Amino acid sequence: MQHPSERVRNEFGTNDELDGEWATNRSAVRTMALMAERAGTVLVVDDEEIVREVVCTYLEQEGYTTRQAAAGREAVALIESERPDLVVLDVMLPEIDGFSILGELRKREDIPVILLTARTEETDRVLGLELGADDYVVKPFSPRELAARVRTVLRRASRSEPPVMEPTITFDGLAIDTRSREVRVGGEPVDFTAKEFDLLAFLASSPRQVFSRGQLLEQVWDSSSDWQDASTVTVHVRRIRKKIEQDPDEPRWISTVWGVGYRFEP
Repeated sequence: MQHPSERVRNEFGTNDELDGEWATNRSAVRTMALMAERAGTVLVVDDEEIVREVVCTYLEQEGYTTRQAAAGREAVALIESERPDLVVLDVMLPEIDGFSILGELRKREDIPVILLTARTEETDRVLGLELGADDYVVKPFSPRELAARVRTVLRRASRSEPPVMEPTITFDGLAIDTRSREVRVGGEPVDFTAKEFDLLAFLASSPRQVFSRGQLLEQVWDSSSDWQDASTVTVHVRRIRKKIEQDPDEPRWISTVWGVGYRFEP
Protein backbone atom coordinates (compact mmCIF):
# COMPACT_ATOMS: atom_id res chain seq x y z
CA MET A 1 0.00 0.00 0.00
CA GLN A 2 1.29 3.47 -0.93
CA HIS A 3 2.38 5.56 2.03
CA PRO A 4 0.31 8.75 2.52
CA SER A 5 3.39 10.98 2.14
CA GLU A 6 4.11 9.40 -1.25
CA ARG A 7 0.51 10.07 -2.34
CA VAL A 8 0.89 13.72 -1.29
CA ARG A 9 3.94 14.14 -3.49
CA ASN A 10 2.30 12.33 -6.40
CA GLU A 11 -0.59 14.79 -6.33
CA PHE A 12 1.24 18.00 -5.39
CA GLY A 13 4.81 17.43 -6.64
CA THR A 14 7.95 17.56 -4.56
CA ASN A 15 8.09 20.39 -2.10
CA ASP A 16 10.67 20.39 0.69
CA GLU A 17 8.66 22.99 2.60
CA LEU A 18 5.37 21.09 2.57
CA ASP A 19 5.91 19.15 5.81
CA GLY A 20 7.11 22.24 7.67
CA GLU A 21 4.25 24.37 6.39
CA TRP A 22 1.62 21.83 7.37
CA ALA A 23 1.78 22.63 11.11
CA THR A 24 1.89 26.36 10.41
CA ASN A 25 -1.17 26.06 8.18
CA ARG A 26 -3.13 24.20 10.84
CA SER A 27 -2.54 26.92 13.42
CA ALA A 28 -3.34 29.60 10.85
CA VAL A 29 -6.74 27.99 10.23
CA ARG A 30 -7.90 29.06 13.68
CA THR A 31 -6.67 32.63 13.15
CA MET A 32 -8.33 32.92 9.74
CA ALA A 33 -11.63 31.31 10.73
CA LEU A 34 -13.24 34.68 11.41
CA MET A 35 -12.68 35.59 7.75
CA ALA A 36 -14.45 32.50 6.40
CA GLU A 37 -17.91 33.96 6.04
CA ARG A 38 -16.59 36.96 4.13
CA ALA A 39 -14.26 34.91 1.88
CA GLY A 40 -16.93 32.45 0.74
CA THR A 41 -17.46 28.70 0.52
CA VAL A 42 -15.45 26.38 -1.71
CA LEU A 43 -16.50 22.80 -2.48
CA VAL A 44 -13.49 20.53 -3.09
CA VAL A 45 -14.34 17.39 -5.08
CA ASP A 46 -11.70 14.65 -5.39
CA ASP A 47 -11.76 10.92 -4.75
CA GLU A 48 -8.42 11.07 -2.91
CA GLU A 49 -8.91 12.02 0.74
CA ILE A 50 -5.33 13.29 1.11
CA VAL A 51 -5.87 15.69 -1.81
CA ARG A 52 -9.08 17.04 -0.29
CA GLU A 53 -7.47 17.50 3.13
CA VAL A 54 -4.40 19.36 1.83
CA VAL A 55 -6.37 21.61 -0.52
CA CYS A 56 -8.95 22.42 2.17
CA THR A 57 -6.22 23.24 4.68
CA TYR A 58 -4.66 25.77 2.34
CA LEU A 59 -8.05 27.28 1.45
CA GLU A 60 -9.06 27.55 5.11
CA GLN A 61 -5.78 29.34 5.78
CA GLU A 62 -6.95 31.91 3.21
CA GLY A 63 -10.19 32.33 5.15
CA TYR A 64 -12.56 30.18 3.05
CA THR A 65 -15.17 27.81 4.39
CA THR A 66 -14.70 24.43 2.72
CA ARG A 67 -16.89 21.44 1.94
CA GLN A 68 -15.71 18.09 0.60
CA ALA A 69 -17.07 15.43 -1.73
CA ALA A 70 -15.40 12.17 -2.78
CA ALA A 71 -17.70 11.10 -5.64
CA GLY A 72 -19.88 12.53 -8.37
CA ARG A 73 -23.34 12.09 -6.85
CA GLU A 74 -22.24 13.50 -3.51
CA ALA A 75 -20.79 16.52 -5.32
CA VAL A 76 -24.04 17.17 -7.21
CA ALA A 77 -26.05 16.94 -3.99
CA LEU A 78 -23.73 19.37 -2.16
CA ILE A 79 -23.82 21.86 -5.03
CA GLU A 80 -27.62 21.88 -4.87
CA SER A 81 -27.86 22.05 -1.07
CA GLU A 82 -24.85 24.19 -0.12
CA ARG A 83 -24.73 26.58 -3.10
CA PRO A 84 -20.92 27.05 -2.86
CA ASP A 85 -19.24 30.16 -4.23
CA LEU A 86 -16.75 28.03 -6.19
CA VAL A 87 -16.15 24.35 -6.96
CA VAL A 88 -12.72 22.74 -7.27
CA LEU A 89 -13.64 19.70 -9.37
CA ASP A 90 -11.52 16.67 -10.19
CA VAL A 91 -12.17 15.26 -13.68
CA MET A 92 -11.75 11.56 -12.79
CA LEU A 93 -14.44 10.73 -10.22
CA PRO A 94 -16.46 7.64 -9.26
CA GLU A 95 -20.13 7.50 -10.38
CA ILE A 96 -20.19 10.73 -12.43
CA ASP A 97 -17.06 12.23 -13.98
CA GLY A 98 -16.16 15.89 -13.57
CA PHE A 99 -16.86 16.80 -17.21
CA SER A 100 -20.43 15.48 -16.93
CA ILE A 101 -21.00 17.39 -13.67
CA LEU A 102 -19.67 20.59 -15.24
CA GLY A 103 -21.81 20.18 -18.36
CA GLU A 104 -25.01 19.73 -16.34
CA LEU A 105 -24.09 22.54 -13.95
CA ARG A 106 -23.61 25.01 -16.81
CA LYS A 107 -27.14 24.35 -18.06
CA ARG A 108 -28.49 25.87 -14.83
CA GLU A 109 -25.79 27.74 -12.93
CA ASP A 110 -22.77 29.98 -13.40
CA ILE A 111 -20.98 28.89 -10.20
CA PRO A 112 -17.23 29.25 -10.92
CA VAL A 113 -15.45 25.91 -11.46
CA ILE A 114 -11.74 25.10 -11.43
CA LEU A 115 -10.98 21.68 -12.90
CA LEU A 116 -8.32 19.41 -11.45
CA THR A 117 -6.98 16.98 -14.01
CA ALA A 118 -4.11 14.55 -14.47
CA ARG A 119 -4.72 14.73 -18.21
CA THR A 120 -2.23 16.87 -20.10
CA GLU A 121 -3.65 16.52 -23.63
CA GLU A 122 -4.85 19.76 -25.22
CA THR A 123 -8.16 18.12 -26.25
CA ASP A 124 -9.03 17.53 -22.58
CA ARG A 125 -8.23 21.13 -21.64
CA VAL A 126 -10.26 22.47 -24.56
CA LEU A 127 -13.20 20.20 -23.62
CA GLY A 128 -13.18 21.60 -20.09
CA LEU A 129 -13.16 25.18 -21.39
CA GLU A 130 -15.92 24.43 -23.91
CA LEU A 131 -18.06 23.04 -21.11
CA GLY A 132 -17.60 26.28 -19.20
CA ALA A 133 -14.70 25.76 -16.76
CA ASP A 134 -13.30 29.02 -15.42
CA ASP A 135 -9.80 27.61 -15.01
CA TYR A 136 -7.99 24.29 -14.82
CA VAL A 137 -5.00 22.97 -12.88
CA VAL A 138 -2.95 19.96 -13.99
CA LYS A 139 -1.76 17.44 -11.41
CA PRO A 140 0.74 17.42 -9.78
CA PHE A 141 0.11 20.97 -8.62
CA SER A 142 1.06 23.39 -5.86
CA PRO A 143 -1.73 23.83 -3.26
CA ARG A 144 -0.54 27.40 -2.77
CA GLU A 145 -0.97 28.14 -6.50
CA LEU A 146 -4.42 26.54 -6.47
CA ALA A 147 -5.45 28.77 -3.55
CA ALA A 148 -4.23 31.80 -5.53
CA ARG A 149 -6.26 30.69 -8.56
CA VAL A 150 -9.35 30.30 -6.37
CA ARG A 151 -8.84 33.86 -5.17
CA THR A 152 -8.44 35.15 -8.73
CA VAL A 153 -11.51 33.34 -10.12
CA LEU A 154 -13.70 34.51 -7.23
CA ARG A 155 -12.51 38.09 -7.68
CA ARG A 156 -13.49 37.94 -11.36
CA ALA A 157 -16.88 36.45 -10.51
CA SER A 158 -17.68 39.10 -7.89
CA ARG A 159 -16.83 42.26 -9.79
CA SER A 160 -19.40 44.83 -8.71
CA GLU A 161 -18.89 47.46 -11.40
CA PRO A 162 -19.32 46.04 -14.91
CA PRO A 163 -18.51 48.26 -17.89
CA VAL A 164 -21.19 50.87 -18.66
CA MET A 165 -23.07 49.92 -21.85
CA GLU A 166 -26.12 51.02 -23.76
CA PRO A 167 -29.30 49.42 -22.33
CA THR A 168 -29.98 47.69 -25.65
CA ILE A 169 -27.45 47.08 -28.41
CA THR A 170 -29.28 46.41 -31.66
CA PHE A 171 -28.00 45.50 -35.09
CA ASP A 172 -29.59 43.83 -38.10
CA GLY A 173 -31.49 40.90 -36.58
CA LEU A 174 -29.37 40.82 -33.42
CA ALA A 175 -30.50 42.45 -30.15
CA ILE A 176 -28.49 42.45 -26.90
CA ASP A 177 -30.37 43.71 -23.83
CA THR A 178 -27.77 44.52 -21.17
CA ARG A 179 -30.39 45.10 -18.44
CA SER A 180 -32.22 41.78 -18.78
CA ARG A 181 -29.06 40.06 -20.11
CA GLU A 182 -31.02 38.60 -23.00
CA VAL A 183 -29.94 37.98 -26.57
CA ARG A 184 -32.36 37.68 -29.48
CA VAL A 185 -31.51 36.51 -32.98
CA GLY A 186 -34.20 37.22 -35.56
CA GLY A 187 -36.57 38.02 -32.70
CA GLU A 188 -36.03 34.64 -31.02
CA PRO A 189 -34.38 34.38 -27.57
CA VAL A 190 -31.08 32.50 -27.40
CA ASP A 191 -29.68 31.02 -24.19
CA PHE A 192 -26.28 32.37 -23.13
CA THR A 193 -24.08 31.63 -20.16
CA ALA A 194 -23.04 34.66 -18.09
CA LYS A 195 -19.54 34.83 -19.56
CA GLU A 196 -20.75 34.31 -23.13
CA PHE A 197 -23.12 37.24 -22.68
CA ASP A 198 -20.40 39.43 -21.14
CA LEU A 199 -18.04 38.74 -24.05
CA LEU A 200 -20.64 39.36 -26.77
CA ALA A 201 -21.91 42.56 -25.11
CA PHE A 202 -18.36 43.87 -24.65
CA LEU A 203 -17.43 43.29 -28.30
CA ALA A 204 -20.75 44.66 -29.61
CA SER A 205 -20.41 47.82 -27.51
CA SER A 206 -17.24 48.73 -29.49
CA PRO A 207 -18.04 47.74 -33.08
CA ARG A 208 -15.10 47.30 -35.48
CA GLN A 209 -12.58 47.75 -32.68
CA VAL A 210 -10.05 44.92 -32.61
CA PHE A 211 -9.28 43.30 -29.25
CA SER A 212 -6.51 40.80 -28.62
CA ARG A 213 -7.25 37.71 -26.57
CA GLY A 214 -5.12 39.17 -23.78
CA GLN A 215 -7.18 42.37 -23.77
CA LEU A 216 -10.42 40.37 -23.66
CA LEU A 217 -9.10 38.32 -20.73
CA GLU A 218 -8.40 41.58 -18.89
CA GLN A 219 -11.67 43.34 -19.76
CA VAL A 220 -14.19 40.47 -19.62
CA TRP A 221 -12.54 37.96 -17.28
CA ASP A 222 -10.60 40.46 -15.13
CA SER A 223 -7.65 38.11 -15.65
CA SER A 224 -4.51 37.81 -17.76
CA SER A 225 -2.68 35.21 -19.83
CA ASP A 226 -0.26 34.83 -16.89
CA TRP A 227 -3.07 33.14 -14.92
CA GLN A 228 -5.56 31.94 -17.50
CA ASP A 229 -5.10 30.22 -20.86
CA ALA A 230 -5.93 32.63 -23.69
CA SER A 231 -7.66 29.74 -25.49
CA THR A 232 -10.54 30.41 -23.06
CA VAL A 233 -11.43 33.38 -25.25
CA THR A 234 -11.21 31.30 -28.44
CA VAL A 235 -13.52 28.66 -26.99
CA HIS A 236 -16.12 31.26 -25.91
CA VAL A 237 -16.05 32.97 -29.32
CA ARG A 238 -16.64 29.59 -30.98
CA ARG A 239 -19.62 28.93 -28.72
CA ILE A 240 -21.10 32.38 -29.35
CA ARG A 241 -20.75 31.94 -33.11
CA LYS A 242 -22.68 28.68 -32.94
CA LYS A 243 -25.53 30.54 -31.25
CA ILE A 244 -25.79 33.73 -33.33
CA GLU A 245 -24.30 32.97 -36.74
CA GLN A 246 -26.12 31.37 -39.64
CA ASP A 247 -22.79 29.83 -40.67
CA PRO A 248 -20.29 29.74 -37.78
CA ASP A 249 -17.47 28.92 -40.23
CA GLU A 250 -18.23 32.14 -42.15
CA PRO A 251 -19.16 34.49 -39.29
CA ARG A 252 -21.18 37.62 -39.95
CA TRP A 253 -20.90 39.21 -36.50
CA ILE A 254 -17.61 38.28 -34.82
CA SER A 255 -14.68 38.20 -37.23
CA THR A 256 -11.14 36.99 -36.60
CA VAL A 257 -8.33 39.42 -37.28
CA TRP A 258 -5.53 36.97 -37.86
CA GLY A 259 -2.50 37.47 -35.66
CA VAL A 260 -4.32 40.08 -33.56
CA GLY A 261 -7.70 38.99 -32.11
CA TYR A 262 -11.41 39.58 -32.71
CA ARG A 263 -13.78 42.39 -33.62
CA PHE A 264 -17.55 42.82 -33.84
CA GLU A 265 -18.90 43.71 -37.30
CA PRO A 266 -21.93 46.06 -37.15
